[in-house]
Amino acid sequence: MTAKRRLGTTGYYVVSILIAVVAMIPFLWMISTSLKSRGALMSIPIEWIPAEPSLDAYGEVFSRFPFLKTIGNSLFISVSYTIITLISASMAAFAFAKIKFRCANLLLKLYLATMMIPTQVTMIPLFVIMNKLGLIDSYASVILPSIFRPFAVFMLVQQMRTVPADYLDAARVDGANIFQVYSRVALPLCAPTLATLAVTTFMESWNDYLWPLLMLTDRAKMTLPIALSTLNGQYNTEYNVLMAGSLISMIPIIIIYLFAQKHFKNGLMAGGIKG
Repeated sequence: MTAKRRLGTTGYYVVSILIAVVAMIPFLWMISTSLKSRGALMSIPIEWIPAEPSLDAYGEVFSRFPFLKTIGNSLFISVSYTIITLISASMAAFAFAKIKFRCANLLLKLYLATMMIPTQVTMIPLFVIMNKLGLIDSYASVILPSIFRPFAVFMLVQQMRTVPADYLDAARVDGANIFQVYSRVALPLCAPTLATLAVTTFMESWNDYLWPLLMLTDRAKMTLPIALSTLNGQYNTEYNVLMAGSLISMIPIIIIYLFAQKHFKNGLMAGGIKG
C-alpha cells in the first residue's frame, strides 16, 4: 500500500469517527440528562457525567401515567400498521410488476403521483371518512391508512421487476396458482427490500404524533408520542423525566434494527443500485 493510499484510508477513518462521535453526542446527552436530579439539569459547568446519578426520572415516568399500557398501544398499532403495509404494498407491487393488464403503467404512474399530495391535505377527508365509518377513537382509525402506501409500492415495484420471469414461469408449470407464485417465489426474493420497508414503516408509525392525536381521544388508548408530549408543561418542563421517557421509547426500534440490520443494509444497497 502506497503512502498516499494509507494517508487517504487514515483520513477516511478519522472523518468517519468524528462524524460518529458528533452523531452520538445528542444520545449521550439524553442518557446523562435522564440520570440527573432536577436541580442538576442547569448546573454550570455542564455535567456530562452526573455527580450523583439517579434513576428517579425513570420511576417518575411510570408514575405519571400507565406507561406500559401506552407502550403496548404503540406496539400494537405500529406492528399492525407495518404488517398491513407490507402485505398491501407487496401485493400491489407484484400486480404492477408481474401481471399484465391494460393501462398498468398509467395506473402505476397515477398511483405514485399521489406521493406529491401533502399529508396535511388528506387529513380532513380521512377524518370525515373515519367519522362516517364510526371508527373515531379506535385503533382501526390509526391503522387503516396503512393500506394505501404509495412510497412502499414504489420501493417494492423496483425490486419485483428484478425477479426473473423464468422463476415465476417455473412455479406456474409446477402447478402453483398466482397467490402461491407471489407468496412463495416473489416475496422471498424481495426479503431485503421488505426488511428495509418494515423498519422504516415501523419507525414512522412508532413516532407518529399528529394522526393518533386526531383519532384517539381516550386516554387509555393514547400512543407513546402523545404520552411523552404530556411531559412538556406550558411553563415548565422536567427534562430528566422527558429524556427518560424518550430513551425508553427508543428501545423497540433499536431491537428491531438489530434483528433486521443485515437485510436492512442489503435493501438499501439494492435500492441504491437500482437508482
